[in-house]
Amino acid sequence: MSEPHLLYKKEGHVATVTMNRPEARNAITPEMLCRLADAWQDINEDKNVRVAILTGAGDAAFCAGADLEKLVGMTQGRRPPETDYDHRILNDIGIIYKGLLKTYDVYKPIVAAIRGYCVAGGTEILQATDVRVAAWDAQFAIAEVKWSLFPMGGSTVRLPRQISYCQAMEILLTGERFSAHEAWRIGLINKVVAPEQVMSEAMRYANLIAENGPLAVQAVKRSVLETSGMELRAALDKETEIGIPPSMSRDAREGSKAFKEKRKPTFSGE
Repeated sequence: MSEPHLLYKKEGHVATVTMNRPEARNAITPEMLCRLADAWQDINEDKNVRVAILTGAGDAAFCAGADLEKLVGMTQGRRPPETDYDHRILNDIGIIYKGLLKTYDVYKPIVAAIRGYCVAGGTEILQATDVRVAAWDAQFAIAEVKWSLFPMGGSTVRLPRQISYCQAMEILLTGERFSAHEAWRIGLINKVVAPEQVMSEAMRYANLIAENGPLAVQAVKRSVLETSGMELRAALDKETEIGIPPSMSRDAREGSKAFKEKRKPTFSGE
């Protein structure tokens, strides 16, 4: 039997999500999308998971976007559904957007570990992650317009909010590739490292985050997501609403006590 198109494992407080089609540069299929949607939901619901890492199998690609035959060909009606995953997508097209994190918010932080090509849908799902580590030889692009396709993964909304308007428009309208150093320069990624250091650096970030108070961490991400685009006064009110519960939690009391006692806190997520 062939390996699944997505690998999902949990170790300690860290879940690792690996797009697993290295022979096809981890191009997105119906199976991968269904498994992504299920993984994101499990990450949200599993209280033991505090942070996730998203990466691609092999060293050639993070993700090269949608598989034009297996996914796009099916949704355009150029091929009939063949697998249970195909039928699941056709019966609920929203799974595509849940898998790509366009319509589903994960309140646990997501660290992206990028090697090789990160184009089209790869760069789209990247924008739904929170901390991004890339190899120096990684390549990025949102190339849909070159093939008269629309980037449906959220880029026309997210990208101009994450980097400058003119840089976002250059990426969206030209479809040209750009380097990891350029992605870092414009603020799309956090760090550029040697290819062999990508996963270790992503895990370092994941472990740093996992050691923090999980209720506070998740509330911070929820506040950032839910206040985006809101009027200032309303956003500040929402921040207060979101911030009070973790500030009154057992973990908050443990954190204050540990600080006073000059020791490392032990958080329970309560």
